[in-house]
Amino acid sequence: MSDLIRPIPQPGILDIAPYLPGKSGKPGSQTVKLSANESPLGASPKALAAMLEAAAHLEIYPEGSSRVLREALGEVHGVDPAAIVCGNGSDDLLHLLAQIYLGEGDEAVMNRYGFSVYPIITKAAGARIVMVDEPDYRADVDALLAAVTERTKVIWLANPNNPTGTYLPEAELRRLHAGLRPDILLVIDSAYAEYVTADDYSVGLDLVRAQQNVVMVRTFSKMGLAAARIGWMVGPDHVVDAVHRIRGPFNVNLPAQMAGAAAARDVAFTEKLRAHNAQWRDWLSAELSGNRLRVLPSQANFILVLFESPEIAARAFTTLLDAGYVVRETGPSYGIDNGLRISIGSEQAMRAVARVLKSMDEAQ
Repeated sequence: MSDLIRPIPQPGILDIAPYLPGKSGKPGSQTVKLSANESPLGASPKALAAMLEAAAHLEIYPEGSSRVLREALGEVHGVDPAAIVCGNGSDDLLHLLAQIYLGEGDEAVMNRYGFSVYPIITKAAGARIVMVDEPDYRADVDALLAAVTERTKVIWLANPNNPTGTYLPEAELRRLHAGLRPDILLVIDSAYAEYVTADDYSVGLDLVRAQQNVVMVRTFSKMGLAAARIGWMVGPDHVVDAVHRIRGPFNVNLPAQMAGAAAARDVAFTEKLRAHNAQWRDWLSAELSGNRLRVLPSQANFILVLFESPEIAARAFTTLLDAGYVVRETGPSYGIDNGLRISIGSEQAMRAVARVLKSMDEAQ
């Protein structure tokens, strides 16, 4: 009888599908990982040097507010460091925002193909996720606003979006905010901002500065520091205060703080990443676009390739894997059964991926 009595999770927790990370190759294999949107150029050498220096002092607790990191971010992005909160990856901060602003009976609105962490953190807070359809895989401001009810407390918006790579231009972002009640928090997840080349894009900082219900969240994971787990957010005073009240007291470790500060200041390396990505993102998109393959226009460091059927997408995944390249299947996490998300990697990897998929396409 005692075996049947045990702690029970809160209602709804066991209904949450866990996050599925991008697959890696088998241990010891030479498989090239193109499934997690990681930097193909590694990390900033200055960030690596800063991390090694900090690693000599692992017996010391890190500074609790990530002051050095916040000051570096403020300097580079023109933001008051007091308006910045750092976290153990941007997921850490998203979880905290959900915990603070969502509860039983509340709703959070997101795009149908938005980041798969949003439903997890919403349901974990006891709230309901409201999925909004995206015509042709693009966010629709009118549809998002139409989904808002008196129960809505948060809008989750990845811009550019993962896994589609599409984005809302600045004018549409402002129109979305203008249509929201002032008690609804608009969370702009700008995880891929460093890779955007579109002239009409905004990371959302102007809205954060001008409004009391907007937060911008960013990450270092796509800039070569995925293993360090560093995220940061900018928000109004009252949001920053609330997040500080419940975040972990040492939620960013010392090597990560120092590496992040050095990476933020190494704008030359960031620009090198952006240029490499833009070149090979556009090249791969052009190479693969055709009658049987469709590539969504992307502003991120990946592309989403759509195939004629889920079966062809599955065969493409296996064919690429057999050739030594693992990409992201978008059916299980995002419901895009006929899609594959391909991270932008080295020139060699991009040319090989194009060769494999074009050969498949021509053989059909």
